[in-house]
Amino acid sequence: MDAVETVETEVRELIRRSGLDPVRETGQVADLVRAAVVDYDERSTHGGLPPLGNVERAVKLVLDTVAGFGPLQQYFDDPLVEEIWINAPNQVFVARNGVPELTSTVLTGDQVRDLVERMLKSSGRRIDLSSPFVDAMLPDGSRLHVVIPDITREHWAVNVRKFVVKADHLDDLVRLGTLTREAAVFLQAAVAAGLNILVAGGTQAGKTTLLNCLSAAIPPRERVITCEEVFELKIPMRDVVSMQCRQSNLEGLGEVPLRRLVKEALRMRPSRIIVGEVRQAESLDLLIALNSGLPGMCTIHANSAREAVTKMCTLPLLAGENVGSRFVVPTVAGSIDLVVHAALESDGVRRVREIVALPGRIENDVVETSDIFTTRDGRLVRADGYPPHRDRFARAGYDVAALLGARP
Repeated sequence: MDAVETVETEVRELIRRSGLDPVRETGQVADLVRAAVVDYDERSTHGGLPPLGNVERAVKLVLDTVAGFGPLQQYFDDPLVEEIWINAPNQVFVARNGVPELTSTVLTGDQVRDLVERMLKSSGRRIDLSSPFVDAMLPDGSRLHVVIPDITREHWAVNVRKFVVKADHLDDLVRLGTLTREAAVFLQAAVAAGLNILVAGGTQAGKTTLLNCLSAAIPPRERVITCEEVFELKIPMRDVVSMQCRQSNLEGLGEVPLRRLVKEALRMRPSRIIVGEVRQAESLDLLIALNSGLPGMCTIHANSAREAVTKMCTLPLLAGENVGSRFVVPTVAGSIDLVVHAALESDGVRRVREIVALPGRIENDVVETSDIFTTRDGRLVRADGYPPHRDRFARAGYDVAALLGARP
């Protein structure tokens, strides 16, 4: 046993005796670790113990092991790392600024399982053979997803999406190159006017960040209710209630799906409803809420704005055989006002590719769309479309013609 392992064993015993919680009482645990390392370093100078070496490095290693996530903690501490994933104990990947890379970190199978158990401890969620998938939120806001064999071929598959705050407002997205100034000003006005906005894009396209930034433009007196599978949104409002889904217990009872959250949100006096992501039948409940005059926003996986509209016309059909296209298609046309499509470019930069309006018309069972902003030569530029509900813009104090200018 080397010096760091010896100190780690001593610290674990001290934590056990003191009754400290390494997750919640990190400050006290850090003081305890430092005192133990200094004490060991002094004792090792008298002989009989292996030398510790660099004291600060030893403190960091021990603290990462007993109060952090061990070999992975360095990636949690790195502000450039956005996501961490494990395909196998010897295949630990990270994404820095949107670009994936294989790290030199090598774990054992037991270490992976111990790390997952430690991550799940604070969430109250579980993973086992009867429930081989789990979604959870870590104390720092990162999102954890785990899949175990025999769903995976051999090893535990672990994904940690860190909550890296690079943008809080639309102005921040302009600074990062995600949006142009003209598009940001228009979107800010659209949110203030109460338009219903669908944020579309692929995985890691920045949909949640964009939704957070859009929510910052909501008027401060509004009451916002959010519904998510796992808490990810950080709404900068004073009157916010956030809800997340719940897994069933060991008896298969107590599950709270996203559909239930959307229905309950309507009973909570919302001024606006935000759904983290629609994937299935909950899209029907969201459409019904938006169609009743309640402004809202949500995200959806799609390759383009038009495909997002098509998907919104298809997903509600999963709610049951009594739900048909003759109801869904006109409801989508009348409920969704704007679609903002974002993408992760090859250089790792996330950019809004297009902003599309839904005028509310249908032709041959297809929802009509109108481009407001589109990408030409790699730049988001003004197209020839205009948004619906000019009266809402006017009530919010905005002139659509002044916002968008003359048709190009």
